[in-house]
Amino acid sequence: MSETSFPMPRAVGAVNWVGFQTLVRKEVRRFLKVWVQTIAAPVVTTLLFYAVFALALGGVVRTVGGVPYMEFLAPGLIMMAITQNAFANASSSMLVSKVQGNIVDVLMPPLSATELTLAYVLGGLIRGLLVGVVTWAAIALVVPLPVLHPGYILFHAVAAATLLALLGLIGGIWADKFDHMAAVTNFVVTPLAFLSGTFYSIESVPPTFHFLAHLNPFFYFIDGFRYGFIGLTDGTLGTGILVMLGANLVLGFAAWRMIAKGYKLKA
Repeated sequence: MSETSFPMPRAVGAVNWVGFQTLVRKEVRRFLKVWVQTIAAPVVTTLLFYAVFALALGGVVRTVGGVPYMEFLAPGLIMMAITQNAFANASSSMLVSKVQGNIVDVLMPPLSATELTLAYVLGGLIRGLLVGVVTWAAIALVVPLPVLHPGYILFHAVAAATLLALLGLIGGIWADKFDHMAAVTNFVVTPLAFLSGTFYSIESVPPTFHFLAHLNPFFYFIDGFRYGFIGLTDGTLGTGILVMLGANLVLGFAAWRMIAKGYKLKA
């Protein structure tokens, strides 16, 4: 009589690579499933912003620091697309799981708080960068956009998307309903993005606002990212890199701590 074979339990080492990769794939497939909403729509919105400013100039050639204004504007719009979509992906994924009650399916498997945090952030990072690349390709069809320092472009894109994904994850954990998440978007993310120098040079504002702009971490994302394209900067690049690394470390620890403690995740 043959013995009945049963599947053996999978041994989990220091890192649950299978679980981690599965959660990352789930996050990516989630936004690719509705790519018209998550990728195409943000690109169209960014192009509309660009078109409005182009029409507002009425063919007048204006420059900022010796660079044509539309060329100055393009990197900021690309960065806004990257960060807003990284934030939206992480926040919506966490909040929807909580509202639908299936967050337990993520918490029960042997995944550590570090693995959960990294998986959600990586999902937001991938979506943000994907939207950024598509937006860049679309804008490049209408305005010549040089690439002077590709290392700065890559670093600032990854750092910014990571920070906004972490912020979205924290917001998604904290929020109990979609109204709470909308408040974070409307009163935190959007004001910081619009006051970061995306549409104007910080050098052109009064000294008081100039000081306040340098307290805004979004300013350093835009400034360094723009420098990578056109070589124009309003701040100190080294300071910006330190600010971004510090902000990511602080938010990363906060998100990890909330998940490790089960804050608003476990009954």
